[in-house]
Amino acid sequence: MSDSILPDALGDIRDEFLELEVRDRLTLLLEFANELPELPERYRDHPDLFERVVECQSPVFIFVEVDGDDIVHLYATAPAESPTTRGFASILVQGLAGLTSQEVLDVPDDYPQTLGLNEAVSPLRIRGMSALLGRTKGQVRAKRAS
Repeated sequence: MSDSILPDALGDIRDEFLELEVRDRLTLLLEFANELPELPERYRDHPDLFERVVECQSPVFIFVEVDGDDIVHLYATAPAESPTTRGFASILVQGLAGLTSQEVLDVPDDYPQTLGLNEAVSPLRIRGMSALLGRTKGQVRAKRAS
């Protein structure tokens, strides 16, 4: 993975994980789960806008908005009883906040594998986070094309 295209926020999050012992990384992931922002009121009653990330073991839904200044806003929902999935969604929501669509598309696809969580969670969970990133990029591409 090239640090030259990794946005600062995602780099800081990655570094925060890697500074910890493996057993403490899961605790940090759970802290991120508690920080997943609530949906803005304008989207709370519009589940039809959200795409289910079927690769995740838990029901997680995302929606990407690209505003007039080409800034990406990622919104996600995941059940409280699925803290790993919520944590992954929160990392992406926070780490992609304020980026342009091109900056989001430039995030290395292997970012989830660089967090040092491979020893703390199952490979299936890591694949779920990779799918979250991939579907986010897919929505960004679709918004740019329209």
